[in-house]
Amino acid sequence: MSFVLPALNEQANIGCAVSAALDRLGGAAGEVVVVDDGSTDATAALVSALAAGDPRVRLIRHGRRCGYGAALRTGFAAARFDWVVVWDADGQFDLRDLDRLAAHAETADVIVGRRAQRSDPQGRVVLGALWSALVRGVLAVRVRDVDCGFKLLRRSLLVELPLRATGAAISAEILCHAARRRGRIVEVDVRHLPRAGGRATGAAPAVALRGLAELARLAISTRRRKVRQTDLSV
Repeated sequence: MSFVLPALNEQANIGCAVSAALDRLGGAAGEVVVVDDGSTDATAALVSALAAGDPRVRLIRHGRRCGYGAALRTGFAAARFDWVVVWDADGQFDLRDLDRLAAHAETADVIVGRRAQRSDPQGRVVLGALWSALVRGVLAVRVRDVDCGFKLLRRSLLVELPLRATGAAISAEILCHAARRRGRIVEVDVRHLPRAGGRATGAAPAVALRGLAELARLAISTRRRKVRQTDLSV
């Protein structure tokens, strides 16, 4: 199992996150891939110290901030095991809930968390609900919590997905392409915890605008594919 942890200025949380992932692996084969997306704090240094003591920990650094989607794509490309766990490094997900996701591994390819009750400021909760509703309407994705940062993905399907998003639309893109390849998608309730430290950046205006632009491009490209398929079938 490959844990992929995208991280941006998460020095307050990254040590506990990596340690929790290692504890979860126990003696099983696996790895913890941390993708540092141009952090300006001690995130990379902390992960480097952990990697020096445990070869299962791997640090990949972006020289500059490239975006959440870019960090995930880098982690996906580096992952080496059959199942990939997307687990945000902010400490807001309880890794014990991985059992709930893994329970569907025999019958599903994409198992996504659904925050039963979000522990975020009300503004972020509202924006998240609006974004998920927009994605469902535009892409016909049947998932209630599109951007939950806790997912279990079958790597054999993941490597086939033509992912291009570098920002917030990466989760929508994964679900859209997986559904069109008839990947089996399941959504499972997970707990969501208050952020213990650091600062969230997902609701920043620039991040939101980038996500909307990526969603628009994805919707246009998806419609074009449908048109081409229709032309070929006539």
